[in-house]
Amino acid sequence: MSHIVVVYHSGYGHTQRMAQAVAEGAGAQLLAIDADGNLPEGGWEQLDAADAIVMGSPTYMGNVSWQFKKFADASSKAWFVQKWKDKVFAGFTNSATMNGDKLSTLHYLFTLAMQHGGIWVGTGLMPSNAKAAQRNDVNYVGSSAGAMATTPSDASAQEMLPGDLETARLFGQRVAAVTARLRG
Repeated sequence: MSHIVVVYHSGYGHTQRMAQAVAEGAGAQLLAIDADGNLPEGGWEQLDAADAIVMGSPTYMGNVSWQFKKFADASSKAWFVQKWKDKVFAGFTNSATMNGDKLSTLHYLFTLAMQHGGIWVGTGLMPSNAKAAQRNDVNYVGSSAGAMATTPSDASAQEMLPGDLETARLFGQRVAAVTARLRG
């Protein structure tokens, strides 16, 4: 079985709920970046040992949170010796508006993965884009690059839509399936 780690920062709990759904689908370990942008003891070793790294950050001001950026900058130690080369990577994000510039965040995560010599996995999910589509459908936000969720700014993490969380869970399943094929 592949070893998958979901590394994420969550400011208000929404991205954590997505991380939990991705981890459920992938059979992955969760690794939270704290409010100061640091990993817990042993976090870097977890990432070094992983076959796949799924990264998650809320979208703040059109990009990852500063805490996630601090983690990304610190990953340059792994980059320098190519520790994460040929690992499977994927990413997810949440913002308060339907667009919210979430794709900018996923592009950042993709670029970080490519800097590390990784192999990117998208959602593999068709968008819910027919007239009959409902906001709670799987992949209603319509992302191919990674999982996206939209949660109103005044909604708690517990109020996230089941369709967005199911999208994240199915995304996790895809990451696990691709990782198993590529990494054994």
